Amino acid sequence: MKPLSYLISLLTPLALIGLALRILLTPIFYTIEYNLPYFPQDEYGFTKDDRLKWAPYAVNYLINNEDISYLADLKFDDGFPLFNERELSHMQDVKDVIQNSLRVWYITLSILFLLFILFYKLNWLREYYLALSQGGWVMITLALSLVFVAGAGILLNPDIFWAFFSGFHALFFEGDSWLFYYSDTLIRLFPIRFWQDAVIAIAVIALGGGLGLAFGLKRFIS
Repeated sequence: MKPLSYLISLLTPLALIGLALRILLTPIFYTIEYNLPYFPQDEYGFTKDDRLKWAPYAVNYLINNEDISYLADLKFDDGFPLFNERELSHMQDVKDVIQNSLRVWYITLSILFLLFILFYKLNWLREYYLALSQGGWVMITLALSLVFVAGAGILLNPDIFWAFFSGFHALFFEGDSWLFYYSDTLIRLFPIRFWQDAVIAIAVIALGGGLGLAFGLKRFIS
């Protein structure tokens, strides 16, 4: 039973982070983000309406089954492609990372569900809830760390968040394929503040789930 309990506690943060990621891949996040008063304006001319027009294509591409032509066929009113070849190549890489992450999330949820059935059959539900609660505490620790990194990058020193951001990309992408000019569409749609807020949003959503499990399950394990 102990190894399975440890597995539940380890999978719980994955399930909560996956949930947060999936929420951010809906129109909710970027719509809120673009309407925030402090969100940086695009010095190359995108208005809020322009961002709300083009951002859904980039986000939808990450979760749909379309090939890269879904983005490559997009053009500005003057016929110029919305995304250049470097951006398109990066978006293909991002799609692979996102879809693999979502597969891990689906597998994680499936395992947790199967373990719930097993523990229920064996009359070990108290142990199952205890393991979830412990996983909630792990999530609280991780989420607060993410909030600190992103918050410090906003309030204290941008280099703090940039180090985290660069390390993340070095882990999942080759070389400097994720670096773009400020005039490129991806940067104009999703400047660094967007990603700082995204990390905070993921952390806050996951933190809420961790707190809910850590404290909300007390009556089931006392």
